Amino acid sequence: MTFVVPLVLLGLLLVLGLPVALSLLLSGATGLALLGGMGLVLGVLGSAPASSLGSYELLTIPMFLLMAEFMIASGVATQLFGAIANWTGRVPGGLGVATAMAGAAFGAISGSSTAAAATLSNTSVPAMVRQGYERGFAAGIVSISGTLAMIIPPSIAVIFYGLLSGADIGKLLIAGIVPGALVTLTIILTVWFLILREPGLAPRSPPVPLREKLHSLRVAGPFFLLFGVVTGAIYLGLATPVEASALGALGAMLLALAYGRMTWATLCTAVLNACGTSAMIGLIVVCAQVFGYFLTMTGTTQGLVNWVGALDVSRYVVLAFLVVLYLALGCFLDQLSILILTVPIVLPVVTRLGFDPIWFGMIVILLAEVGMVTPPVGMNVFVVSRAVGLPVGQVFGGVFPHVVAHLLLIVLLIVFPEVILWLPSQMK
Repeated sequence: MTFVVPLVLLGLLLVLGLPVALSLLLSGATGLALLGGMGLVLGVLGSAPASSLGSYELLTIPMFLLMAEFMIASGVATQLFGAIANWTGRVPGGLGVATAMAGAAFGAISGSSTAAAATLSNTSVPAMVRQGYERGFAAGIVSISGTLAMIIPPSIAVIFYGLLSGADIGKLLIAGIVPGALVTLTIILTVWFLILREPGLAPRSPPVPLREKLHSLRVAGPFFLLFGVVTGAIYLGLATPVEASALGALGAMLLALAYGRMTWATLCTAVLNACGTSAMIGLIVVCAQVFGYFLTMTGTTQGLVNWVGALDVSRYVVLAFLVVLYLALGCFLDQLSILILTVPIVLPVVTRLGFDPIWFGMIVILLAEVGMVTPPVGMNVFVVSRAVGLPVGQVFGGVFPHVVAHLLLIVLLIVFPEVILWLPSQMK
């Protein structure tokens, strides 16, 4: 009864639409009260903020958020699509290919899937429609390309997983590079496959003069240099993730200054936006810690680990169940909520079965990507639908082939985990 009441309360609060952070806080506090009375609740509430927010690695979140704000302020984020499209325009589905690559590039400076989808909606969809692309097809490419921000470093979701799991954040960030590149390639191959079946979906673009192509490098060059410096510093062991994030924020601010976009108002807006998002994430971390105390005191996690360990089934059967569970949760919850609700409980089970926590984190993030574009919630689809004025159903139809391709890639990465683990294993 002590365990059931808080879980039922958590489910009820989530169904009623209360923010996940407050739902976790109220249900966790209720469970602690049932276990030890108000004295225990007040004790945990008094210690949870300091213990959960005292992590040094938590500083990576506001620094990377600040980097994203400065990059958006510099104007580079909105110009990347045009710069890439100049080089890909003549290949089949060139603007679709450019959208996927711009989604990867934007993910490398943002870390927010919905922000990436919104930015791409305002830049790439109009360009594709003007070129004669079918509107649902174009919107589907944008919706799926926005999800790349969740896996390509510096991904907020990856950092958040690291904080919840205790895994090395530097290795997690580097581990996202190869899957992110494979997801980008998967989107491009899916675009080509769909065009091969139905050429009318995407007419070829007119040629772009070489001079204009070279001029576009002035936009893309500084961005790729900054991304290379930040990820390279982590990979080579020259800087911790926190130090690299601070370096990235400084570099993005200098870039905005160089482009003449940094004003006092821009600086204040960027800092306030980064602080606001960081505070929201901090609140989630604190509330998750309270609920985590409740789970620890009831022995729920350890009991689940022992129960799964005693099952006479293959560990891949358990993994298949978890994959289906994450796909189902992705249909209703955002990625941070999924991580908060599942990682503290599921990860001990996964490690007990012999799976690598860094590999599992990448699989979970990829599954959450799929959730961003699947009904009924599919936040990226709703963002794109609202931005371009298309019916939600048409956007879901356009993104469906990409969902199938994503699932096939996830299966491949489950069968060959070394694809994810190779790069972080080479770190200094």
